[in-house]
Amino acid sequence: MNIKVIDFGAVGLGTPEPSAAEMERISREIITAFGDIGFVYLKNTGIEDQAVFKVMDISKNFFQLPKDIKQQYARIVDSEIPSQGWIESERLNSTKCEELKEVFNLTSLSESHNWPVDHAPEFTRSMESFYKACQQLSVRILKIIALGLGLESDFFTSKHKRMGSNPNLTTLRTAYYPPIQKSSVKENQVRCGEHSDYGTFTLLFQDKNGGLEVMHKSGQFIAAPYIPNTLLLNIADTLQRWSSDTLISTLKFHITAHLPGAARWPSG
Repeated sequence: MNIKVIDFGAVGLGTPEPSAAEMERISREIITAFGDIGFVYLKNTGIEDQAVFKVMDISKNFFQLPKDIKQQYARIVDSEIPSQGWIESERLNSTKCEELKEVFNLTSLSESHNWPVDHAPEFTRSMESFYKACQQLSVRILKIIALGLGLESDFFTSKHKRMGSNPNLTTLRTAYYPPIQKSSVKENQVRCGEHSDYGTFTLLFQDKNGGLEVMHKSGQFIAAPYIPNTLLLNIADTLQRWSSDTLISTLKFHITAHLPGAARWPSG
């Protein structure tokens, strides 16, 4: 019950326009790979581990700032960008206690947002740069998925034109899993609770610690380990509905107790 690995090199970032036949081939591979589980590894996407780990390291520097500084950049729910900013803790599964992590969401590239340029200027630059790379890759993936479902290649891209602007909730989320003492962990407390994603799809980047588990169609949770120079692509709730359940949004959770960081790009 392993998650399949697909070579995305023919349509990855930095590659010339592929032929229609190549697009069709990759689209069939990806849709077929989603058959048992709503996850697939993509390799040769044009986003390599070196870039991913750099963002994680820079993000870690932000998360290790004093709480009173991070609080200045906290998410403001009733603002024009309600999902953006630092979140001290959350609970993705409402039946469980608060999770052992903190996150920072980037949903808008608007210069009006209160970025931590004074306390962590490199964090701002790296997040914006990585957001744009994920945005470019997402456009290519949207075209591939549309073709795999027998649709026009621009069917989904035409509905994602506002990525990076205030009216859109496409998010780059960096998560920090600080070191903890086992004695301080509550019963059934995890790093990231069991959940499915709510957008179109997610690009999930892990570090070498891994720790992610996802649900197979058999109902069993299986490991989704770190594989060098790959990302995990998973279907989210909106795309499941768009595809009339042809593509399934799969449950996942993080149980590892010592992850230093992860980056996630839900596209929606």
